[in-house]
Amino acid sequence: MISREPTIERLATARSLLLEPFGLDESHLSKALSAIKAHKVDDADLYFQYTRAEGWSLEEGIVKTGSFSIDQGVGVRAVAGEKTAFAYSDDISEASLMDAAHTVRAIAQAEQNRKAKVPTRKVAGIRSLYPSLDPMGTLNSTDKVQLLEKVEQLARAKDPRVVQVMAGLASEYDVVMVARADGTLAADVRPLVRLSVTVIAEQNGRREVGSGGGGGRFGLAYFDDAMVNAYVNDAVHAALTNLEARPAPAGVMTVVLGPGWPGVLLHEAIGHGLEGDFNRKGSSAFSGMIGKRVAAKGVTVLDDGTISDRRGSLNVDDEGCPSQRNVLIEDGILKGYIQDAMNARLMGVKPTGNGRRESYAHIPMPRMTNTYMLGGDMSPEEIVASMKKGLYATNFGGGQVDITSGKFVFSASEAYWVENGKIQYPVKGATLVGSGPECLKQVSMIGNDMRLDSGVGVCGKEGQSVPVGVGQPTLRIEGLTVGGTA
Repeated sequence: MISREPTIERLATARSLLLEPFGLDESHLSKALSAIKAHKVDDADLYFQYTRAEGWSLEEGIVKTGSFSIDQGVGVRAVAGEKTAFAYSDDISEASLMDAAHTVRAIAQAEQNRKAKVPTRKVAGIRSLYPSLDPMGTLNSTDKVQLLEKVEQLARAKDPRVVQVMAGLASEYDVVMVARADGTLAADVRPLVRLSVTVIAEQNGRREVGSGGGGGRFGLAYFDDAMVNAYVNDAVHAALTNLEARPAPAGVMTVVLGPGWPGVLLHEAIGHGLEGDFNRKGSSAFSGMIGKRVAAKGVTVLDDGTISDRRGSLNVDDEGCPSQRNVLIEDGILKGYIQDAMNARLMGVKPTGNGRRESYAHIPMPRMTNTYMLGGDMSPEEIVASMKKGLYATNFGGGQVDITSGKFVFSASEAYWVENGKIQYPVKGATLVGSGPECLKQVSMIGNDMRLDSGVGVCGKEGQSVPVGVGQPTLRIEGLTVGGTA
């Protein structure tokens, strides 16, 4: 059997799902783009998408719900200066494509006696970060149900205090094609799976919740016995720990953040402030700070969409640009921002492969992929042992940030009180309050245990949600405000 190069294979898959069934080919895409370029625009693109999704959920020992959906459509965009015109349709046809093209080009003036130059077709570069498979077909329905039942049985067997188990299994097969005015043609086939576990434990009338899970861009075979057991252990451990938790102290104190998912604080408090649109408009706390110190020495933050199989990774972004490994902060110095095509053009820099959109019905904007901090040279044990008194937060729930000021509020879902270098007891109700830029400057120790999250992140911005990854090593931060319940 002769296999085709992955980029060509993905283009063939996209054509077979998004063009050929509707009597379209690349000449129709060129015709629509030429119609837009008859007016003076700086950029234009067509974004075709086919998405098939499936979900199963278990509660009270029974698989109670199952869902399946198919969605497809095309989004048509024209950009002139800072203005964007956008139209979309779930009807993929030449007529709707041309209607949308004529609609969006009204953003700019018609150019008289101008013959649009036909651009040279450019196929996006070679890259294969994840398999081009349909994850729904990697397990049959019986095996999917048995997987959820196994989660429930394992959780209940861990401890008699576990009184309720909820589990969910989600799979998605996403095929996209992008045609741009500059001649770029790109396609991607994006599998995505996630297994989630939530348990409720009860003791002496008190109930507490714990959760676990993960996933990425691969098939369902990833969830083998060892992986399922690890997710269940995380969920049960969190619930049982919180049964013993005492009210959290409040005040300004030293805080140590654990590795992995606590990087969500980095994502929210720092990452959003480094997105190009906020900095172009001058509304970010990091605006105009490139080349300046914004963090303590040793702090290096990356956004990397090129990590194999990761939830936030992309072969190409939603504008057809290859994803990149972008160093945002290096040894405390701000090096650059996360860019989509429009903001990069307006800021006079190159796109960074971060143009992302929720679906064909949304416009792209600069968004994170996998955002994380590199590790240092301290062991996590040394860092905890260095604390005279303070909070050790190993997991987080929800949070929010004000981009302009950089101020954030985060709730810790699993945390411990530490005195004289020893963990004393778990605490509940701890809330971290601070400023992203100031928080980075107060990092005093960086662990050697950098870890990415297990693959559960979803990022929201301006009403759009996209899958992302986060990560960090164990960090000691001085002088953070903790809002507690004690």
